[in-house]
Amino acid sequence: MIREYRTIHEISGPLMVVDGVDGVGYDELAEIRMEGGGRRLCRVLEVDGSRAVVQLFESAAGIRLNQAGVRFLGHPLQLGVSKDMLGRVFSGMGETIDGGAPLLCEDYLDINGRPMNPAARDYPDEFIQTGISTIDGLNTLVRGQKLPIFSGSGLPHAALAAQIARQAKVPGDESNFAVVFAAIGITFEEAEFFIRDFRRTGALERTVLFVNLADEPAVERIAAPRMALTAAEYLAFERGMHVLVILTDITNYAEAQREVSAARKEVPGRRGYPGYLYTDLATMYERAGRMQGKKGSVTMLPILTMPEDDKTHPIPDLTGYITEGQIILSRELYRKGVLPPVDVLPSLSRLKDKGIGSGKTREDHAGVMNQLFAAYAAGKEARELATVMGESALSELDRAYARFADAFETRYVGQGSEENRSIEQTLTLGWQLLGLLPKEELKRIKPEMIERYYPDKEVRHGAENGEPYTDGTGAAQTAAADGPAGA
Repeated sequence: MIREYRTIHEISGPLMVVDGVDGVGYDELAEIRMEGGGRRLCRVLEVDGSRAVVQLFESAAGIRLNQAGVRFLGHPLQLGVSKDMLGRVFSGMGETIDGGAPLLCEDYLDINGRPMNPAARDYPDEFIQTGISTIDGLNTLVRGQKLPIFSGSGLPHAALAAQIARQAKVPGDESNFAVVFAAIGITFEEAEFFIRDFRRTGALERTVLFVNLADEPAVERIAAPRMALTAAEYLAFERGMHVLVILTDITNYAEAQREVSAARKEVPGRRGYPGYLYTDLATMYERAGRMQGKKGSVTMLPILTMPEDDKTHPIPDLTGYITEGQIILSRELYRKGVLPPVDVLPSLSRLKDKGIGSGKTREDHAGVMNQLFAAYAAGKEARELATVMGESALSELDRAYARFADAFETRYVGQGSEENRSIEQTLTLGWQLLGLLPKEELKRIKPEMIERYYPDKEVRHGAENGEPYTDGTGAAQTAAADGPAGA
């Protein structure tokens, strides 16, 4: 029997203290019944003897201490799940907001999930194609990995997130692939951008979209990513689908945690964030992975904006400890008009070697990747030297590397937001750019691969003049060849 308590002692911001409670548990869902029949939800944050501290999901305005009652429901916040979730838009609290029919739920799951037994985890080693050369070719994403994207204020991480959501697939198993996209603490304009873009390209049909706006309560920003991960776990481990989870923006989530922590008068940690932020982020990130005996998987791409572009800020710093690498966006490349402005050299996917090679991508992938990294680093050094000493002071080889760096940024990194490149196109473009360098400089690629893939004189001349690259069969490809991804 559910008992109603009319012993609200205090309300402070999003928190409320209820006295005289019995049998109440941490994270339990509760319902505030107001005078006049109104209802608001809250959850238990802390229990001390017979006193419970609850967190409101909405504003406390209009709640009268002596007239409102609180009913504890005996279970945590849950999400109703069904395969019909695909193609639907939900609020940060898991309610449909797209104007469609109510969801017929097959089950109700705790949004905090269930810890995955480490012994039951399967190692991530299968390639996921995003259609973006800087990720597929150089910082490969594999199924079950968690690979964050570090951005800065004003950089086009929203466009990059939408592009990945449209284009991502597991080659050979496209029909069994789904995207769960959670937009956390965004503006109405950004929400409309994501919804319109997914509908325009048809990507919404295979996407579950959760939208939490910036003017909604902080507790909803805390719940939204867990709602998304619960939906992803259901589709992956109950429905056998390969699920890519994109969370943007984790910084807004951490800010909500700091707001709630301050309201609870907790001792602050670094820069005012709660001392348990690392543990809290880990409980989300570690929900990605593959499970032995299960066909499906959860792969995660959390996106976060670094305050003042500071990689040592607590949010990116702690995220880097938990995840397997990072993709970093560059303000310098963005100013040059390079889109997406991925800063290749400091970016890293720690599992990239596990998802490439013969049978997964192509046998020359590892060599091309290493050679592109080395050549671009040498090219940037040559450009810096030319800035200091003048181009006339460079050797012919240094000038070749400088030309390579320019072509690499404009043609390999800068593919725009509508181009969807296959892994074959990415590797072929890499070879075309490497053709700007003498064969003897390709020291990180096996000789038999150079003999097989090194471009002929005509293709090398085309690369130098910025002509369209080829797809490996001799057919010319332009930036718009594939059309909008997901169309």
